[in-house]
Amino acid sequence: MGFGDLELITLQQYWWIIISLLGGLFVFIMFVQGGQTLIDTLSENETEKTMLINSIGRKWELGFTTLVLFGGALFAAFPLFYATSFGGAYWVWIAILFCFIIQAVSYEYRSKPNNFLGKKTYEVFLKINGNLGTFLLGVAISTFFSGSEFILTDNNFVDWQNDLRGLEALLNPYNYLLGFSLVFLAKISGAMYFMSSIDHEPIIDKAIESIKYNMILFLLFFLGFIAWILLKDGYAVDMNGLVFIQENKYLINFAQMPFVFSLFMLGVAMVIIAVFSAVVMKKTCCIKTGGVGIVFTVMAILLNVGFNGTSYYPSTTHLQSSLTIMNSSGSHYTLMAMSYASLMVPFVLAYIAYAWYSMDKVKITKEEIEAPDAHNY
Repeated sequence: MGFGDLELITLQQYWWIIISLLGGLFVFIMFVQGGQTLIDTLSENETEKTMLINSIGRKWELGFTTLVLFGGALFAAFPLFYATSFGGAYWVWIAILFCFIIQAVSYEYRSKPNNFLGKKTYEVFLKINGNLGTFLLGVAISTFFSGSEFILTDNNFVDWQNDLRGLEALLNPYNYLLGFSLVFLAKISGAMYFMSSIDHEPIIDKAIESIKYNMILFLLFFLGFIAWILLKDGYAVDMNGLVFIQENKYLINFAQMPFVFSLFMLGVAMVIIAVFSAVVMKKTCCIKTGGVGIVFTVMAILLNVGFNGTSYYPSTTHLQSSLTIMNSSGSHYTLMAMSYASLMVPFVLAYIAYAWYSMDKVKITKEEIEAPDAHNY
């Protein structure tokens, strides 16, 4: 039995699972963004700062690539979402893209000779990417639960109802909960990555201290976000494709999809175990456990909002314009062809794992950074 024999709804569900996985992987790789915000906090001098930047500098392309892959998969599998969100809420996406552009420029030019802007300028760019870029991504994803102001015409043209073009999401304080959750989660995973990749005791000690207070702030916003989505009314879809408001929809989804709820609880537990191991037991390999936990948690949240008759991109202006995996996907042929291509994903993940191991099998040391022929970012 091949992908061509599967029903359209099965292919739609298959691709939402893949997109949820890519979303989880991207949030994990945002330890690079979190690490960028800690370069001053964890360093005492220029050598230590360069050690930190070199550590995450080896991985920043993975985040950029995963973001592009996530967006590309959404475009191919669910083109109506891509057209609606990226075509309607373009100011918020332009702001996010700008934050990632200055990240790429910073790694390229920070240590170049005759750098007329100076290292400090590019370090500020890295902090903007780490804080503002991560926060805006969280706010944008939060609209999966809070909704956006758009209307789809008969020809599926997008009529965005707010001149702020996506930035109006900042006017909803509930969207800040996920935004700040991602910021502090990225700081935690960034600190754990530094512990695993740098052989320098002062940095490790400071990383452990940063995990302690960032974990408190993360829990404050994350628990607030979870309480909000579980207690709020959600956007449900009936058998005829009509969207309606349902009380406690996302709580019901977890109850009716025990596998998704178990995945969520397992992910949260793994993150807590990783933090405990890093702070109390001072283990330096916690990024692996924490990373898998982050992927599971984010994946479960996205499955919750996409499955079980739920609108994953609701319209607060015109309820029937809300997007579901059924009304926003590509054709059966498109999803089938892409599904065969998706069989290459395990090989890509294996290559990434091998490249990761090859780059990190030797930890960064002070002597390496101070060597005359060192390649530093």
